[in-house]
Amino acid sequence: MAALALVTLAGTAGFTAGHPTPSWRLSDTGVTARFRGLAPVDDKVAWVAGSAGTILRTVDGARTWQRVDPPGAAELQFRDIEAFDARHAVALTIGEGDQSRLYRTADGGRSWTETFRNDDPAAFYDCVTFLDRRHGLALSDPVGGKFRILATADGGRSWRVQPTSGMPDALPGEFAFAASGTCLVSADRLGAGRAWFATGGGERARVFTTVNGGRSWRVTDSTIPSGPSAGVYSLAFRDPWHGIAVGGDYAVPEAAPDAAATTRDGGRTWQTAKAEPGEYRSGAAWLGNRTALAVGPTGSDISRDGGRTWTEFDAGSFDAVLCVSGSCWASGEQGRVARLTWAR
Repeated sequence: MAALALVTLAGTAGFTAGHPTPSWRLSDTGVTARFRGLAPVDDKVAWVAGSAGTILRTVDGARTWQRVDPPGAAELQFRDIEAFDARHAVALTIGEGDQSRLYRTADGGRSWTETFRNDDPAAFYDCVTFLDRRHGLALSDPVGGKFRILATADGGRSWRVQPTSGMPDALPGEFAFAASGTCLVSADRLGAGRAWFATGGGERARVFTTVNGGRSWRVTDSTIPSGPSAGVYSLAFRDPWHGIAVGGDYAVPEAAPDAAATTRDGGRTWQTAKAEPGEYRSGAAWLGNRTALAVGPTGSDISRDGGRTWTEFDAGSFDAVLCVSGSCWASGEQGRVARLTWAR
């Protein structure tokens, strides 16, 4: 365990009178890994996963962290982690061929089991999500012209590649972004088989939707611009109907016009935010019914109207953000992990 020092990162933008001002309180994790994988369970328990095979866990609200790396994973890059409680978690490494792997722990990270190792050189897995404690999906970039879905029905103990007959064709150059573990998401584990994944890289940035646990998908265009390094980087749904999408171009992070959008019909149609962050954002999360957060390497933003308008409140670098039970966490480069605080 490493003792932590807490540093408050003060908000930088003005806010409407009467609203508390958000800020990030940074915790010293004691490592320099880049944490793109983030899995808070509640206000006490959270997991982060990142570069150089690094996984950390806290059970005391980020006051201390325990390093729980899987053995032999030091050369791998974790980009996503899904946690159910202080003991059970599933983590994804990314890369071509056998660098894409899934690990599972049932004892708080004291031991890990490798439950999937990709053997297709054309596959590259980006994200993983769980619809409930048993049913999960993982997303690969297109193989043979279609995105590939991996599924589990036993909590991540075993995985099976799904048939692609129900998957629409990918566009030339289209792929998903393994930037924050939120290119593939479900609606807060509400079950009912609903999940979404987002793309870029091609002519259009699109959102794919399933309502039957990944057996079939429909696709629609988003309003976020696409390009070789641009598109939708992150999705967040607060229920089966209301979602937000953020993105941009990581190669030009300071300029990302029209890079935030909302849906009110489960992803069938998307509307561009009226006042978007204006910069590349890699992660997004809901905090309640109307408040949402977005983060990226150039700052953090808050929306108080369901994603229609955004205001920057911090200039620090984060890759991922998630909120659980009213507690919001963010993670990123140089071992950065923070929790959201409020001041009047």
